[in-house]
Amino acid sequence: MAQIAPRLGDRHQNLELHEQQIAAARQQSADLVVFPELSLTGYFLRDMVPEVALERASPEINRLIATAEPMSLVAGFVEEGAGHQFYNAAFYAEAGSILHVHRKVYLPTYGLFEEQRYFSPGKRFQAFQTARFGRVGIVICEDFWHVSSATIMQAEEVDVLLWIINSPARGVNGSRIATAETYELLARTFSQLLGALVIVVNRVGFEDGLCFFGNSMAVGPDGRIIAQAPQFDEALTLVDCDLAELRRERLITPLGRDEQLLMTIEELRRIKRRRYES
Repeated sequence: MAQIAPRLGDRHQNLELHEQQIAAARQQSADLVVFPELSLTGYFLRDMVPEVALERASPEINRLIATAEPMSLVAGFVEEGAGHQFYNAAFYAEAGSILHVHRKVYLPTYGLFEEQRYFSPGKRFQAFQTARFGRVGIVICEDFWHVSSATIMQAEEVDVLLWIINSPARGVNGSRIATAETYELLARTFSQLLGALVIVVNRVGFEDGLCFFGNSMAVGPDGRIIAQAPQFDEALTLVDCDLAELRRERLITPLGRDEQLLMTIEELRRIKRRRYES
């Protein structure tokens, strides 16, 4: 888990920071390096979005993928798609090429957030097969605050859910940050419901006077936190994952086996007719 403090709008500096973290991860014999949401650009980009955008086949992304070999790599970037639309996106690279790109579906535009002013929304949640980690899904920040993403990922039978975020510290609950408590609660709850390993990677540093709290974590399929990065400080945290735990937990609590997917689909069709077709 590469918990970094990217520099807002400075793609060149952020590329170098990624390469440093990748080199350090290689020294620890890591299999996968996961960076936070928009790790190549910073978060509050506003009118800088077109300036820092990259196509997924760009030289900068290819350079990062080559640097990471033979490790797998997840990083957040602004993707420029067809028709010059821009997406808050993340790629998963393996064996020297991009295996999957997820475009953030739920774009928060409330309170201090204004993503829908600058980004187009993604259209799907889709898992993919990897060589090392089984079926993997990626969600970006607000995505996992919506039950639909967890429902789809359960139907996709994910083994590992990568949740990359940019969350500033908001609210205090005793000695703890309220947003940090919420992310931990969601990660632990959905890990048990999915019967999957959930990896949450947040950033640190300041933008627009807001403090990003870090606190990246790995949660096992039983809801137990198995690794956690510090609050507020940059850190490269090695997570030792035993995927055999997935089998044990699914034998104990076979929620995925018992899920009635066809019933869910039919009920959603019924609700669609009532809400949108009546």
